[in-house]
Amino acid sequence: MATINLSEYQPLEINNADEFTIGIVFSEWNNFVTHRLRDAAIEILKKEGVGENHISIFQVPGAFELSYATMQLCKSKKYDAVIAIGCVIRGETSHFDYVCSAVAQGIKDCNVSTDVPAVFCVLTDDTKEQSIARSGGNLGNKGVEAAVTALQMIDFKRKIE
Repeated sequence: MATINLSEYQPLEINNADEFTIGIVFSEWNNFVTHRLRDAAIEILKKEGVGENHISIFQVPGAFELSYATMQLCKSKKYDAVIAIGCVIRGETSHFDYVCSAVAQGIKDCNVSTDVPAVFCVLTDDTKEQSIARSGGNLGNKGVEAAVTALQMIDFKRKIE
C-alpha cells in the first residue's frame, strides 16, 4: 500500500492533446471520493490541452456498473480513451471482494476486447480514511494519475498506428 504521494503532476508535453476525446464514467456510490477523483482527472486533462467539449462525463450508480458503461463507451468508438472512476470500501461481508474483482476484470476486458484504452481508477480501500487520502488527501489523487495514464495511452496508440 502506498504511503507517499504518487500523484504529483508533471506536464506531459503531449502533442495534439486538443484533438483527444476522453470519456469519463464515474460511480455515484461513495461520491465523497468519486467526485474528487473525477474533478482531478478533468483538471489534468484540461491542463494538458484537452478541450472541455472533448470530455464526456457519465454517471453510473455503483462500481459494479462501471464495467458495462466503460465497455459501451469503448465500443462506441467515440473516445480515444475511457477512464473508469469508482470507490469500493471494505465492509463486513465478502461483497467487497466480489465487486472489486468483477470491476477489475470488467475494465481489463475492455482493454483486450476493444481498441480503446480503458483506465482503471477504482479505489479499493479498507477504510474511508484511506479513500480520502487517495482522492486529494495526503497520498495525492488517483484521478490525476488516471488522466495522465489516459493521455499517455492515447499517445502510445497514435505512435504505433
